[in-house]
Amino acid sequence: MATRVIVLNGGSSSGKSGIARCLQAVLPEPWLSLSVDTLVDALPARLRASEAGIAFAEDGGVAVGATFDALEAAWRRGVAAMAHAGARIVVDDVFLGGPTSQGRWREALAGLDVLWVGVHCSAEVAAGRELARGDRAPGMAAGQAEAVHRGVTYDVRVDTTEAEALDCARAIAAHVN
Repeated sequence: MATRVIVLNGGSSSGKSGIARCLQAVLPEPWLSLSVDTLVDALPARLRASEAGIAFAEDGGVAVGATFDALEAAWRRGVAAMAHAGARIVVDDVFLGGPTSQGRWREALAGLDVLWVGVHCSAEVAAGRELARGDRAPGMAAGQAEAVHRGVTYDVRVDTTEAEALDCARAIAAHVN
């Protein structure tokens, strides 16, 4: 079976988006890149910084409410429908719930060949990238660096602490059927 979906899981500022762009460049077939950040950006303003939606604390913590959960579930099913319809998709996500988050994706992507990729980065390097980005709450990257990987199983792991996104993408591409 041909790989239809590549799921990149890593903390904020770990390099997932750069890897996704590089995967689009190195893989021979066209791949769509879809990010949880795009989902968050698509939310109505009233669901950002709300108990029902998603809220980002000053210390970098993230809390999600029931409305966000429902919309995220619909998004996952939509991503799966696109893959079932023939699109190849790279998903850039942050498994705040660790294995529970992965389980939700596994359910949505049932019947598809999925490559699960752990994108690791040291908390110190991710925090430096976070500071340089300027669009994240300080502490988010360090708080997520290891937490998002606890209990999650992967087919491939890459570490962007010192490796470039292109090198990581090539290592991942070697595992795509």
